[in-house]
This record gives sequence, C-alpha cells and structure tokens, in this order.
Amino acid sequence: MSKQKGFSLIELLIVVAIILIIAAIAIPNLLRARIAANESSAVSSIRTINTAEVSYQTSNPAIGYATAMSSLGPGAGVFVCPAAVTPLAACLIDGVLSNNGNPVGNGKSGYNFNATGKVGAAGAANVLYQAGSAPLSYNQTGVRRFCSAEDGVIHADPNGGASVAVDVATGSCAAAPYAVLN
Repeated sequence: MSKQKGFSLIELLIVVAIILIIAAIAIPNLLRARIAANESSAVSSIRTINTAEVSYQTSNPAIGYATAMSSLGPGAGVFVCPAAVTPLAACLIDGVLSNNGNPVGNGKSGYNFNATGKVGAAGAANVLYQAGSAPLSYNQTGVRRFCSAEDGVIHADPNGGASVAVDVATGSCAAAPYAVLN
C-alpha cells in the first residue's frame, strides 16, 4: 500500500485561518496609514496654495489674491499651462489641484480643495483669501479638515461632525473648531 502525499483538510483550514487572522490585523493598519498619507498630502497642497497665492498677489498687485483657485493654475477646466500666463491662468499650481474643488471635484489624494480671495473694499484689491480642504469620504480617505489664510498658518479641524465640506468662509479658519496644526 502506497502512502499518499499532500495536506489534510484540517491542515489547510488551519493555514487559511492564520492568513485571515493576519489580514484582520493588517488591513485596519493599512487604512490608517493611507489616511495619514492623504492628510499629509492635503497639508502639503495647502502649503502649495499659500505659496501660489502670495506669488499671485505679488505678480498682480492691482488684483491682489486670486478670487478663484482655478486662476492659480492653468485656468478653469484646463490642465496644461497655456503659452501666455494671464491673471486667469497664472500657472502657479498644477491643473489637478487648481481644478479639483470648484466647488466639488474628483479631489487629489483623497481630499477636495478650494481657495477664494476676498475683496477688502469696493474696487480695491483682494486683501484676504482662505484655502481649505476636506476629505472626499470621511473615515476612508481622511478624517481632519485643513485650512489656511493670508497669514500662512495651517489650521486643522478634528472634524467631529464628519464633514466633507471645504470651508472657505472668511475668518472661519482662525476660529473654533480649527486649531493651529503642530
């Protein structure tokens, strides 16, 4: 009588059970790491928008800060910089970032972004702006919301209300629930 070689059903079930236990431990950690990476990218994009707004305001002193985030990039609905730079297509940020959140888009790295310049007085240059970001899907692509204004300080909202709305209301960035990002 020859001896059969191979694994028994019990041995295979034990191996499958071990793999499932390892997956149950690893998948939540992977999702948390992805959320952390998306939030880091969102903060970096807010810094990029801050730099672009200052450059835009310096290049266009009569206009001040850009009234729409699409003006900081290649223009509304455009993803490649035109041959000539204009106030409506300054090409200071890439087209994916500049066109993603007007008012809601496909996002970048799990976040939507928006920035608006605010007029100080009638006919005067835009002396204020606010840039903001919010997760596309709360607790899947991100948890916190981020914002910044003309002072360049980045604030974070712990987002207890699970909001996916980008906040660009003047002055809201310096108020609760936003706190300075450490």
